[in-house]
Amino acid sequence: MGQEKKKARRRYRPDESVEDTLLRAAWLYYYENQNQNEIAEAFGVSRATVVNYLQQARERGLVEIRLDPAAFNRQRISVELCRKYGLQEAVVVPGTQVSLPGVAIGAARRLPDLLSPGDVVGVAWGMTIFSLSEKLTRRTIDNVTIVQMVGSMASPYVFAAESCSTNIARRLGARVANFYAPAVLSSAQAADILMQEPIIRTQFELLNKINKAVFAVGSCEMDSHVVQSGIASPADLETYKARGAVGVVCGRFIDAAGAHIVGPLDERMIGITPDALRGLSVGMLVSNGFDKVAGMQAAMLGGYVTHLVTDAPTAQALLNLDT
Repeated sequence: MGQEKKKARRRYRPDESVEDTLLRAAWLYYYENQNQNEIAEAFGVSRATVVNYLQQARERGLVEIRLDPAAFNRQRISVELCRKYGLQEAVVVPGTQVSLPGVAIGAARRLPDLLSPGDVVGVAWGMTIFSLSEKLTRRTIDNVTIVQMVGSMASPYVFAAESCSTNIARRLGARVANFYAPAVLSSAQAADILMQEPIIRTQFELLNKINKAVFAVGSCEMDSHVVQSGIASPADLETYKARGAVGVVCGRFIDAAGAHIVGPLDERMIGITPDALRGLSVGMLVSNGFDKVAGMQAAMLGGYVTHLVTDAPTAQALLNLDT
């Protein structure tokens, strides 16, 4: 048995050129999927020598390592996005400008890994966040509280704010704190009175404690959710656009630098303001689409975003913009 093993260990060495040795080592490693220890055993050499063989094979052009172009391009875009906008992470999924399901799935799979026991997580609303909430990986995380960040609204859509927060809480086994108030009231006086209610004050106390948030960016187009849901009228939209609005975060309009534009709607609204999203340990922006690019850039420049989930076309468009 010992002699057979000794012969096996010498099998590749006698009368073999250096190039043949390198080729054989590379073949076993890359094609037969043997690990470096197994190859070292077969050749009768150390593991360090096998590492050297494989390096020489690459340097001599005997081995060409290729990455999948599509996957490598997404990785390149991700790195460049983080560098350009100061992000902790950018998840770039493949797809087209109508790839909302892919973006939502990407965020749904990533979000649980970013959460820890004791977190207070603010959740916004919209089709993107609702899709995320339905696809979220089920995982129980102790002592997590999910907080609805925007008041409720009369809407033809299924993705009401309370649905988004409730779905996420259910899938994480977390507590949920939903607003019992509309997103926008008929007058500033009505909003002031409602803000005095103990249950609303308690909600805002929780909003002040959030350390992580998940939100999307809305566009300033006439068919955007902020108009279709009844938060803003077409006239309101034009007023904010005239003041420089390029996007919507948690129902509030922001300019190209990400600053909150305080306008006629704000004094009637119930919910978080964009400024409260700054300085969180996780601010996950989940959005895609060319109509959202200006708003997404504004949110990142405004300091609301630490983690981005989007698709490749939108990511490339963000890279093409000047800052």
